[in-house]
Amino acid sequence: MQANPRTPNAARKAALEKRLKELDARLESIEEELDSHHDPDWEELATEREGDEVLEATGNAGLAEITQIRAALKRIADGTYGDCTRCGEKIAEARLDALPWTPLCRSCAQ
Repeated sequence: MQANPRTPNAARKAALEKRLKELDARLESIEEELDSHHDPDWEELATEREGDEVLEATGNAGLAEITQIRAALKRIADGTYGDCTRCGEKIAEARLDALPWTPLCRSCAQ
């Protein structure tokens, strides 16, 4: 059975898949940037290293978000999306709109 494209979960799934593609592209760009740095000048190398640390932090945040998005997509596929993974209660629609990858209701997230 295909999901109705007008349902909130179908729209959230499409948004999650779009975000996943964006993150994949960003991480690929970060990898390319990190691989391109190797200036033999010590001062330039130090400046590049500082920039690399920022890129690595951004990449790590992206990886964490990818993990959360994939888990949400799995819950959509399993039919458990929108149910709190801790207490089992329904997650508020407004919360899912704001954080479509969230596995927790507001009470359990606190």
